[in-house]
Amino acid sequence: MGHPANFIGAVAAAAVVLLSSAVGAQEVKHYRFAYDQPRNTGYSIAGDLFADKLKELSKGTMIIDQYPGAQLGQEPQVLQLVKAGDVEFAIISSANTATISPQAGVMSLHFLFRDENHVVKGLADPRVFEALKTMIDETTQGLHVIATGSQGVRHMYSKKEIHNVGDIKSLKIRVQATATEDTMFPAYGAQTVHMPFGSVYTSLQTGVVDVAENSINVYLVNKHYEVAPVLNITEHEANNALVFVSDKLWQSLSAEQKQWVQTAANEISAKEPQKAFDLERTAAAKLKSIGVKIVDNVDKKSFTAIADPYLDKLAKELGPHAVKIKDLIRSIN
Repeated sequence: MGHPANFIGAVAAAAVVLLSSAVGAQEVKHYRFAYDQPRNTGYSIAGDLFADKLKELSKGTMIIDQYPGAQLGQEPQVLQLVKAGDVEFAIISSANTATISPQAGVMSLHFLFRDENHVVKGLADPRVFEALKTMIDETTQGLHVIATGSQGVRHMYSKKEIHNVGDIKSLKIRVQATATEDTMFPAYGAQTVHMPFGSVYTSLQTGVVDVAENSINVYLVNKHYEVAPVLNITEHEANNALVFVSDKLWQSLSAEQKQWVQTAANEISAKEPQKAFDLERTAAAKLKSIGVKIVDNVDKKSFTAIADPYLDKLAKELGPHAVKIKDLIRSIN
């Protein structure tokens, strides 16, 4: 028998032949799917749904490699990487999407959605999806929307209890950098502060901000409860997300591959939001068990009384795409 090295080489060569014949003429391609939250969040559920379905449809020729935890950058940076074609896929909050397409801020309008069921239905609605896709295609270049996603709804958390809108008067609150947030929180009497998501923990700890707001699972997995042990169930805003594909990749795909990508992405719009809300309930139970104070009798009417008149006004200020999306969402029963 020849040298071991030759033998190993022969086995490896045989394995390569087997692999290529099994896959046929198509070679296996790997694509990056980026997001800023850790695993075990709505974003990783989206990544898994997409990866599994795309692998199945493409018979193993299109493989998704997930990059969680902002490994490839915070959301505004990742959007630029997708536009440049350096990252193929990403799931990004609609609020941060406003950094490249300001009208995306419509999805952050406070109390746009009535409840969980309305969010799930709204994100799965084909008309809403088409309107979002058109908005991105007509207002920015280099990327396309292929799905909608969710991380539940947002709540305010802090060191103190918030029972009504009066309780946040003159408090400093970290918000996402959108025109919507910068209008709404001051309308409630709070002061807004912008910073990357990764800086929120320390800022709460040191008192640079008094309040932050996000979904329950995000609050849990990022351990924000350690520095802001009161979770106030305000449900002021849906934590919507959009899934993007880079135009550079999209243009390089065959018609069949495009169909696989879109079909796999549809799995996210159809299934991920409900799973994200299930995750929210699990997270709330876990937080209660470790002693986090959950204020679930917040007087939402004290907030909506201020917020409701802004819905039409802000959508109109954002532009025609925003008005259309707002009207479609509001019309869903």
